[in-house]
Amino acid sequence: MTGVLDDYMVNPSLSLLDKTRLQAQVLVPVLHALRTELGKENADAIVKKALGAWSREMFATIGRDIDASPRRKWAVMQGHMNEVSGPSVEFETHRKDREAFEFDVTRCRFAEFFRALDEPELGALLACQTDFDIAAASGGEVSLERNQTIMQGAPSCTFRYKFAPR
Repeated sequence: MTGVLDDYMVNPSLSLLDKTRLQAQVLVPVLHALRTELGKENADAIVKKALGAWSREMFATIGRDIDASPRRKWAVMQGHMNEVSGPSVEFETHRKDREAFEFDVTRCRFAEFFRALDEPELGALLACQTDFDIAAASGGEVSLERNQTIMQGAPSCTFRYKFAPR
């Protein structure tokens, strides 16, 4: 598989879940050390800020490199993200048309992994936040509302994408 995310995924032959596990092997001990030194609230805020900035910039850069309309940029990135994360999630589609794309993730192995580590907040930063960063790369053509996630203990993740009128 070759796609727009390959340059950012280090080794395209590894699954996204395996890559996320590798990231966690490094980040969890660092996070625990920061919490010991700075307290949980301060450490978590630093990590959230750093990982958030990294993800936003990465997807903005990927979007800039795609020669297409803003909405099409989202579609390309989202399509490739679905390819690489697909084996690790199960979902049910509720709506897919010109105005919206709505589905619920009913099983997420990323959430299972991070909840087993007792680090769902870190999982949300590494796995869940990327959906918003991909939508942001559309320049306002695509918005995402998600009221709950499995990572945060809900029975499903609610994805409600809305598309700007053409």
